[in-house]
Amino acid sequence: MNILIIHNGRIPVFEYGGIERVIWVLGNELVKKGHKVTYLVKKGSFCNFAPVIFINNQIYLNSQIPENIDIAHIHFQPNEKILIPHLVTIHGNLPPETSFFINTSFVSQNHAERYGADAFVYNGLDWDDYGSPDFNSKRNYVHFLGKAAWKIKNVKGAIRIAKKNKTELKILGGTRINFKMGLRLTVTKWAKFYGMVGGTKKNELLKNSGALIFPVLWHEPFGLTIIESLYFGCPVFGTKFGSLPELINDETGFLSNSMEELISGLKNHNLFSRKKCHEYAKSEFNSRLMAESYLKLYEKILNEDKINRKIPQYIPGKNSLEKNLV
Repeated sequence: MNILIIHNGRIPVFEYGGIERVIWVLGNELVKKGHKVTYLVKKGSFCNFAPVIFINNQIYLNSQIPENIDIAHIHFQPNEKILIPHLVTIHGNLPPETSFFINTSFVSQNHAERYGADAFVYNGLDWDDYGSPDFNSKRNYVHFLGKAAWKIKNVKGAIRIAKKNKTELKILGGTRINFKMGLRLTVTKWAKFYGMVGGTKKNELLKNSGALIFPVLWHEPFGLTIIESLYFGCPVFGTKFGSLPELINDETGFLSNSMEELISGLKNHNLFSRKKCHEYAKSEFNSRLMAESYLKLYEKILNEDKINRKIPQYIPGKNSLEKNLV
């Protein structure tokens, strides 16, 4: 199969790069399975296992698709009708006015259901890139991983949970002084900020953390943060919004929309089996499974089958939060 992967981002990953990391390992797995992969991505990209073409957002996407492509896998919402067989994967939460294509997939069951869709594929990672966790290391802190500048990620709540437990919180993905969302200065001795870390530095911080604190205030579509933390043996303490109840079970974390319950629950983070958390992430959320799931969707599309029974659309009731974190 000749597959074109399209994304408005740069590969390989230079910092954190969630979608970029996903499409990189997806392409690599597809190549391992004997398929030909080409990337259509931002200028400055390079790849050692597949050809790269630079995307031009000033001209039609259709005009940039090479000849002899069997299927295009697009990782953003295109604003034109694509003229060859294609799959669109949505990675985020899109606004109510969005017009979807019938062959659109999402990244969790909850994510799909909130748009009336059937098709979803869990993200997976190549765990060989992450090294080996140390289940016997002394873990004296917990962590938050995500875009801390976004209020919906609720880093303030994460700090409160750690503070109440008198545990240091290492914040990966934010700074103490934030200008992006208006001037905000976080003053507390319980939190240490590391900015947008990636690669070896991020992995070392996760490797020695006791838990992920993730009290998000929105419907998380998937959350690479979650599976990366689990891989390093960190149970997840978060809210019940979005994909979290799908990804986290009683052996891998604790979920509640009560702040007091999350504060109390964190006290037990050392009672979780770090090895079970690791094995769960490795077996259920790997790049091989992701590639195989996408291949099934590609085949359906090439056979002129629809991957959704109806065109996805924004469903207000399913996309609103029934209650906030209390």
